[in-house]
Amino acid sequence: MQQEFHRIKRLPPYVFNEVNAMKAKARAAGEDIIDFGMGNPDSPTPAHIVEKLVETVADPRTHRYSASRGIPGLRKAIAAYYGRRFGVEIDAETEAIVTLGSKEGLANLASAITSPGDVILVPNPSYPIHQFGFIIADGAVRNIPVLPDEEFFKALENAVMHSVPKPTAVVLNYPNNPTTATADLAFYERVVDYCRHQGIYILSDLAYAELYFDGNPPPSILQVPGAREIAVEFTSMSKTYSMPGWRIGFATGNQQLISALSRIKSYLDYGAFTPVQVAATAALNGPQQCVDDMRQLYKERRDVLIDSMGQAGWDIPVPTSTMFAWAPVPPAFAHLGSNEFAKLLLREAKVAVSPGVAFGEHGDGHVRVSLVENRQRIRQAARNVKSFFGSYQQVLEGAERRRAVVS
Repeated sequence: MQQEFHRIKRLPPYVFNEVNAMKAKARAAGEDIIDFGMGNPDSPTPAHIVEKLVETVADPRTHRYSASRGIPGLRKAIAAYYGRRFGVEIDAETEAIVTLGSKEGLANLASAITSPGDVILVPNPSYPIHQFGFIIADGAVRNIPVLPDEEFFKALENAVMHSVPKPTAVVLNYPNNPTTATADLAFYERVVDYCRHQGIYILSDLAYAELYFDGNPPPSILQVPGAREIAVEFTSMSKTYSMPGWRIGFATGNQQLISALSRIKSYLDYGAFTPVQVAATAALNGPQQCVDDMRQLYKERRDVLIDSMGQAGWDIPVPTSTMFAWAPVPPAFAHLGSNEFAKLLLREAKVAVSPGVAFGEHGDGHVRVSLVENRQRIRQAARNVKSFFGSYQQVLEGAERRRAVVS
């Protein structure tokens, strides 16, 4: 029996798949692909964190089921981090929960708070789980702008005025993936004030809080007085401590939302492996020079990318935070859209990027470039791109012929 399942029907084919398949095929053929696609940190996890994992895993008592909400020591470390970084006092027992990365936390909270047809406001473009977590939960997603300006607030007011039912929640993500946009505390104050009066929850994704390059640490929405009445914030160990494969993150804030997430998780998992949680505790409580070093590494890569691609003829705005650059599709290729341009770049320059359309239709004029290759590889990518741009007319003609054959 063949049957299309309701929730699967609501998920479009993953746009990354086509580029990823091309990348895998090229590598299988022995081609050297410079990969700026996935935001997958390439640096090793700092040694003191790994050592704590090894030390803990040697104790067989840590091999048993863990705690779904997170071990007490890690929740206390999360509260301490918020205290010293943001000046926010968090109750480790009721306002903090450990997640299997921020992605899992967002998806499970979406499942916990969304009824069929509930309206959720999500920026477009955005990290896919921000909207598809709610789509999987049978919510109705309404898009709002990413940039934290007057257009954002006009869209927010229009959504409240014209949505039936009224929106349940709004998703925020600053520093933003993929656009690298940032928000200040004044923006958060205005959003909190509006959403408190309207009875709308705020879900803030702060995964890139420590990857900033201009000397201005990104704020937390929980710094705003009254925010914890309506807001919960997610962050992750993946980028800050180069721990992507460890799958560990956390959520803090509104007690009702944290409780709802805890209830859902109690049915779905037993928490991350205890040694991973102990190592994450060591990361938060231990020396933070590794975070400064990580920040400097990404800043150096950013500077090389912007400079070398500029010399190659590709002008990319300078990101002030995150591990990405949000690069406009060059004018000569704009008519192709971001997916076709990404495939051309892979085929002709051996450089992989993420098409902007993978983050929503409003991202289609851009590609996302991840700073996950070293400086030498970045310079080599720029040389490849320069050569590609030098023969773009012939490349475009060939691409158009291939498209004509396919259609």
